[in-house]
Amino acid sequence: MIRPVASAAGVALFGVTIALMGAMRSEARDYGQAAQSFPVIEPDLLATIEARLKRAEATGELARTNAMFAKRVEAKVRRPTPVAGLSPASVARAWEYDPSVRLERDIRDQKGNLIAAAGQTLNPLDFVAVKQALVFVDGDDAGQVAWATGRYDDRAAKIIFVGGSPIEEMTRRKRRFYFDQEGKLTSRFGIEHTPAVVRQDGRVMRVTEHVVKPGGAS
Repeated sequence: MIRPVASAAGVALFGVTIALMGAMRSEARDYGQAAQSFPVIEPDLLATIEARLKRAEATGELARTNAMFAKRVEAKVRRPTPVAGLSPASVARAWEYDPSVRLERDIRDQKGNLIAAAGQTLNPLDFVAVKQALVFVDGDDAGQVAWATGRYDDRAAKIIFVGGSPIEEMTRRKRRFYFDQEGKLTSRFGIEHTPAVVRQDGRVMRVTEHVVKPGGAS
């Protein structure tokens, strides 16, 4: 009595299995090969770069790129990016800049001796003297340049451009000029207009913005 039931169950299970296999075959359809397949290869990065450089050198592309880069660097050196936000002074004004700093940690010498303790306020002008004035001018403004060079020689001041080409002026005037890169000095002293003069006055730096008329007269 048990065997017929088992046989019937076996037949039923076999039928279900065949049906499932048929369904799986219909789901996992073979779509063939859509395109040519290639093995996965990861070329050496340095070898690839070297090959490209050799190809660029052979075609002259590398030389052209180097020449273009050199011209850009030279142009940047000859005429740096002007300091943003500055304009010619229309009203004279003056103020004091205190260079004192509050120490965040102890300062010690090579032997570990305490020089200055954290929290102490130090003024650099107590230790060094700024003998030359700092004169900030727009190098593209002939009046400002004439005003500065007519009043200060190299011993009395450092003339610092905030725009224009210091190299061209050095060649033309046979004296040294500087440039306020990224406006770090004018920003520190709070300068908004040129020409401006910064000079030591005891334990502070005195900043003065001057009004210059056309031709360099003040």
